[in-house]
Amino acid sequence: MKKLIFIASLLLTFAACKNKEDVKSVKFPPPLAKADAEVTEAKLSEPAGNDDARVAAGYENAGVKDSPDVADTSKKLVKDGDIEFETSDLIATRKEILASLKKFGGYVEEDNQSTITDENRKQYELKVRIPAKNFDTFFNSVSSTADKIDNKNISITDSTTKYIDIQTRLNNKKLLEKRYLELLSRASKVSDVLEIQDKLSDIRSDIESTQAQLNYLNKQVAYSSLDITFYTEQSVQADIGNSAIYKFKKAIADGWELLQNLFFDLITLWPVVLILVIFYWLIKGWRKRRRAKTGL
Repeated sequence: MKKLIFIASLLLTFAACKNKEDVKSVKFPPPLAKADAEVTEAKLSEPAGNDDARVAAGYENAGVKDSPDVADTSKKLVKDGDIEFETSDLIATRKEILASLKKFGGYVEEDNQSTITDENRKQYELKVRIPAKNFDTFFNSVSSTADKIDNKNISITDSTTKYIDIQTRLNNKKLLEKRYLELLSRASKVSDVLEIQDKLSDIRSDIESTQAQLNYLNKQVAYSSLDITFYTEQSVQADIGNSAIYKFKKAIADGWELLQNLFFDLITLWPVVLILVIFYWLIKGWRKRRRAKTGL
């Protein structure tokens, strides 16, 4: 009996030792265990709300829907101005204005030169566009080139409401286009497909038109306009009045002016002319009747 108990004890001891060795031999590979530890440590040290920060930054976008366009409600001011002045040197003034315009990032829309004979002067007309942030500085630069300023004006228009209205209409049209595209992807009938495509064509045309309006308004806000007129008095040559051609032209002009004056003077005296005509016909009738009586 003692022998059986001893043998059973040996077997149990041997089995326990073997199970212990088996447990000790089950280990994770070193790389896997290290990676798990690093991930666990990173998660523990990561501040709360970091997932939201990643989504906001664009690192994670799973399950995030596209947000609608947000209307720009910042001030949209359109600034315009005009200035007219006299200068002693047209060429030098024009060169200085264009150099200043290039310095401040502007450009010329129109450039016209003309001679006004009645006022005996030669002038330039420039229509320029200048970044709104540089408008005041450039305007002062142009004013400094003048010998005598005749007039200058600056007007500012607040187009914020108009801008928001156009932008809102554009966003709504884009959303409508998106919905029709979804309907087009689910359409099974040819008639439905054609009808949806017609609607999409109209919507896209409206989007292009509205986008063009928005682009134009953006340009007006970003670039202010300035109309610049500068002139110089021309010197009259003394020897012009002595030429034969000049005298001939002047004689023709004076004769025509005399004829015009005579015509208008006659029109002014129309009551006198009318009385004379009536008196003439009365005398003529009286003489005719007298001759008729004498003949009898």
